[in-house]
Amino acid sequence: MKRRTYGRDAGLSARMLLTTFLLGALYVVFFIVLISVFQLSVGLVIALLAILAIVQFYMSDKIALRASGAKIVSCEEAPELHSMVERLCTLADLPKPKIAIIPTDVPNAFATGRSRKNSAVAVTRGLWNRLEPAETEAVLAHELAHIANRDVLIMTLAGFFAMVAGLMMRYGMFGGMMRGGRGGGNQGAAIAIILVVSLITYVISFLLIRAISRYREYAADRGAAVITGAPENLMSALQKISGQMAHIPQRDLREIEAMNAFFIIPASVKKSALELFHTHPPLEKRMAALTKVAREMGRPIAA
Repeated sequence: MKRRTYGRDAGLSARMLLTTFLLGALYVVFFIVLISVFQLSVGLVIALLAILAIVQFYMSDKIALRASGAKIVSCEEAPELHSMVERLCTLADLPKPKIAIIPTDVPNAFATGRSRKNSAVAVTRGLWNRLEPAETEAVLAHELAHIANRDVLIMTLAGFFAMVAGLMMRYGMFGGMMRGGRGGGNQGAAIAIILVVSLITYVISFLLIRAISRYREYAADRGAAVITGAPENLMSALQKISGQMAHIPQRDLREIEAMNAFFIIPASVKKSALELFHTHPPLEKRMAALTKVAREMGRPIAA
């Protein structure tokens, strides 16, 4: 059996599909309400937001790299890292992305880019210094799986309408405060509808986007196992990264906190009790999923 056949998880794919469908249905209802309440000016607002989303999408790699403080490195500057990525790209049948290093001791990594041909993988110095080569390779394979799955495109599209809902919610609140009781009952009712519908849409879409993000992490973990053929290496890497977070100064964690949604493991020791608010699955669930993949690949992990 070819190793590539292990790359699909029917249950995970079904959950992602259902969540995406629910998110799309939510946005359809949102726009039906907006169209019935708003006049032409809202079309202009949405058009401007669409332009913003397009710019963000095409500039996503540059924005993420700059926000993290990452620096693109050449083959001469990081020969081992380049060699590792080149080998993984050959195994994954992917074009080689740009490679960057983030000057922080926090062990982590992320991938960004609008397409397979326009992408970048960044690793921190902390990750390179703390993990074994096989573990680093597994983390890089996880990030390459994100690129192969076009996760930046998926999450950009998923988040766009949530951004619209958030703007409409602010508009409703601001409009209500500015107008007060002026403008008649119809105008006040329209503002109330905008506020309530936008708030509901924003909250539900926030939760659905978080769910999609968690599913994408499971898919990338599985992809890494398929690319490397050794899920145990990613399991070891995830445990080490998670364990090291508690030893990193809070100041260093706060400096890169804005990148948590991108990282393989959020750079924070704070944990919310509710999983539905998380961008990443709990470590124990990721380990259980990788253990299942290992069994499918004939590489059972000892309990």
